[in-house]
Amino acid sequence: MVMAAGYGKRMRPLTASQPKPLVRVAGKALIDHALDRLAENGIENAVVNVHYLADALEAHVLERDKPRVTVSDERDELLETGGGLVKAQGSLPDPFFCLNADNIWLDGPRDAFADLSSRWNADEMDALLLLVGHAKAANFNGQGDFYMDGSGKLSRRLPGRIAPFIYTGIQLISKRLLRDAPEGKFSTNILWNRAIEEGRLYGVAFTGIWFEVGTPQAIAPTEDALKRG
Repeated sequence: MVMAAGYGKRMRPLTASQPKPLVRVAGKALIDHALDRLAENGIENAVVNVHYLADALEAHVLERDKPRVTVSDERDELLETGGGLVKAQGSLPDPFFCLNADNIWLDGPRDAFADLSSRWNADEMDALLLLVGHAKAANFNGQGDFYMDGSGKLSRRLPGRIAPFIYTGIQLISKRLLRDAPEGKFSTNILWNRAIEEGRLYGVAFTGIWFEVGTPQAIAPTEDALKRG
């Protein structure tokens, strides 16, 4: 699942006339960076949700051969991250990878999907999040998202504190996470919070470098880093 339905407000003015996933970085649209990585790792089918300037985004992704794309249409109502997953779940396997459409990264010794797959344990986990430390998060200036214990279980950053791990926007999800979900639009955070309470939200530290490409100012340094490899 590639999450691509948001407005991309932080990327304005570039998103005034195009959806954020079509903003070009290093010669290609952001969403193609994500979809190309899926194809490179043998993933044959992807679901992409659309809302803002949906016609342009839908036309772009349906032109691809690999992976084959199914569109989850949210034109009538933007369902946010959790609602978008619930709407699309009938087209998804169990478990399934989920990633944001604006994800760019450089793999370390193993690729991001191998990092997740090698750690996955369906008996213990509802979701496994790919996390990165501050030193490996390019263009990121926030306080972090999660603490992770020795077993990989996650807890939220405490108010007024800095958490060592940042969520990259890439995760491996069991459909168990989506059970008894609210109707309509809601954030995946609701489901993550329940998984944390049940001890079933886990993380794995990424072995590469992740780029936060949320604003126009982040594009040039990201392109420079990608050129250097």
